[in-house]
Amino acid sequence: MESKINSHTVEKHIFIKNMIGKCCIRMLRIIFEQQKIEVISLVSGEAEIRYKSTEWNEKKLAVLLEENGFGLILSREKRIVELTKLAIVELIHELNNMNSIVQKSDYLVEKIGLSYQQISKLFSKHEPITLERFIILNKIERVKELILTDEYTLSEIAYLMDYSSVQYLSNQFKKETGYSVTDYKKEGLNLKINLDELY
Repeated sequence: MESKINSHTVEKHIFIKNMIGKCCIRMLRIIFEQQKIEVISLVSGEAEIRYKSTEWNEKKLAVLLEENGFGLILSREKRIVELTKLAIVELIHELNNMNSIVQKSDYLVEKIGLSYQQISKLFSKHEPITLERFIILNKIERVKELILTDEYTLSEIAYLMDYSSVQYLSNQFKKETGYSVTDYKKEGLNLKINLDELY
């Protein structure tokens, strides 16, 4: 949504893709400030900005975001996909996935306002992987973190990340990373992948 303050100043609400995590918010704030784009508000996935219409327009904004690994979201469907990603990251990385699989789908349905089937279908339509695969990749990244913090036993990690058993967690971890949980922990490996580069 765009509104003109005067003939040269525009205030615009934009939706942004790949804006996962607090570091992305900090980075984007710096980028906007360097470009003399005033930030009114900035949260994961969206921003309220003010700029001179003589210097910036939607096309130039899209290029700026693209060059920095982000992107301008213009369609409703793509916005829903981005909100889904943010909700999954929040659930797994910030809330420690404190829900069972049924509650996880409920969490998304409540956050997005669509059925789980609709969310999953839209996700597959606009992303190169399925929603389920995106959830698995995020869970594995969180498991890597939890292993290295050494605060939890493997049983506790399996419970936190909603695995039915330690064996199931171990098998999936080995399949995704190429390492057993024991080796990963013993060797103090840190093969973390940035959340915006999972696939």
